[in-house]
Amino acid sequence: MTQHPEGSHLVGLVGAGIGPSLSPALHEREADELGLRYLYRRLDLDVLGLPAAAIGDVVAAARLAGFDGLNVTHPCKQLVLGHLDDLAPEAETLGAVNTIVFSGDQAVGHNTDSSGFARSVGLGLPDASLDVVVLLGAGGAGAAVAHALLTLGAGTVHVFDADQHRSAALARSLTARFGTDRAEAGRLDHDELAPTLARADGLAHATPTGMAGHPGLPLPAELLRPGLWVADVVYRPLSTALVTAARERGCRVLDGGGMAVFQAADAFRLFTGHEPDAARMLRHFDELTGETHVHS
Repeated sequence: MTQHPEGSHLVGLVGAGIGPSLSPALHEREADELGLRYLYRRLDLDVLGLPAAAIGDVVAAARLAGFDGLNVTHPCKQLVLGHLDDLAPEAETLGAVNTIVFSGDQAVGHNTDSSGFARSVGLGLPDASLDVVVLLGAGGAGAAVAHALLTLGAGTVHVFDADQHRSAALARSLTARFGTDRAEAGRLDHDELAPTLARADGLAHATPTGMAGHPGLPLPAELLRPGLWVADVVYRPLSTALVTAARERGCRVLDGGGMAVFQAADAFRLFTGHEPDAARMLRHFDELTGETHVHS
């Protein structure tokens, strides 16, 4: 394995359609502030012409090339599990990995999405009611968001996903950890989603819909109403169709910017062993996007 000079780090991001990602700029700027040599590279499956199932080969190649670690995003957060030597407790509980640290001959999977989302909610929606929350998406990001919400004290999280088996599996996992009645799985159709959302305090969105490569709304806009808070995990673009529609309908809105920054800060700490300045990273994020992101 390639050895880097002291204070030098080579990391990357693996996923599909990751050209708009701000992770390289966020990581490299914070490293500059801390006096570290730091290279952050995109490993875009679309650009490489590789399917998501090739994630194991990408991880092996990165390790061979001397990377210190990788961030992992859609659609590989769950697919990568079988290609790692060990999992940190949070990643094992969530069944999803967004950060891999190469240490010696070990590739260890971590998850900083859950802590990142929790910190974002604490900053942007500090007094929001969490009695009943609807979650769209039961993949890796959805699992992280659900665990964060329940850890923050959510009463019941109703999980909706296009794949009913996946939403049911996540709900079972959540009830096993947090207790009966803390999570329920629902069918992603209007007849079930509409009445559940009508009595919910908030909506958390954790699917790729709204990303630059997956434009559109994840649900009918008429289901959004004043009094409902809406949190999106997508941050490129920052004002997704969901965020825009929610604002127009009088919802309190938390865009994906805070989660993006806080999960990046936690990953940076894992990669380097240095403590990043999250507030400084938030300011840098605002510079990069030209918007103040937290909430409205």
